[in-house]
Amino acid sequence: MWIEDIFGTSKCVIGMIHVPPLPGAPLYDDVAGVHRLLDSARADLFALQEGGIDAVMFCNEHDRPYELAVGPETVSAMAALIGQLKSELEVPFGVDVLWDPVAAIAVAHATGGSFVREVFTGSYTSDMGLWNTNAARAQRFRRRIGANVKLLYNVNAEFASSFDQRSLGALAGSVAFSSLPDGICVSGPMTGVEVDVDRIETVKAAVGHMPVFVNTGVRRENVRDKLRHADGCIVGTGLKRDGVTWNSVDPSRVKALMAEVEDFRAELQPG
Repeated sequence: MWIEDIFGTSKCVIGMIHVPPLPGAPLYDDVAGVHRLLDSARADLFALQEGGIDAVMFCNEHDRPYELAVGPETVSAMAALIGQLKSELEVPFGVDVLWDPVAAIAVAHATGGSFVREVFTGSYTSDMGLWNTNAARAQRFRRRIGANVKLLYNVNAEFASSFDQRSLGALAGSVAFSSLPDGICVSGPMTGVEVDVDRIETVKAAVGHMPVFVNTGVRRENVRDKLRHADGCIVGTGLKRDGVTWNSVDPSRVKALMAEVEDFRAELQPG
């Protein structure tokens, strides 16, 4: 699996850096300006790295309400912020630009990111309106610019309901076969909501050796259970102060979760 090549370990944990609202977003703080964005992201990065996280992912989570195609102001702000933190990064990183796969690939390629997470496939009714994706366009864009970036496909979009009536297993198997993902993410209905183990097992059985990530609702109390069935997990809310998505990363939560993960990894070692 490519997971060990990038993250240096199996059963990897990716911690989220939720950047404050970017310029142009309704909640952007004009008074604090871009310095607040950098200070917040730097503090979260420090907390995650000090806690032993395997990788981080930068995301414009605070840019509510979300767009399906972001503007140049979002792309440039994300790229500039990551660029300013590059010298402080000690772990691999990825990018998630909600909800624009091409923008995410562009930012990751420009800044040296290793992966992106997006909703690449399917059609949905969502909080953002009708949502129709285009995996072919994203894949061709990656090829055209020569981006060495892994694509993690979220097969059951948050904040949305799919028009597709196939079972989760049939859907995941079809996406793995036809749309060329590098990995599959399994989510709850929205940020921070736990994914049932049986759904993780269903997707893993459907996609074979392709890496499967638990995308929402992971915390210290359930991380062992999730990683028994998945190849990795992406953790945001579970690492925040008081478990609130919009708060900063809590260093003690990172250390507690990663201690649990390290113990679990040790149990998996032969002998």
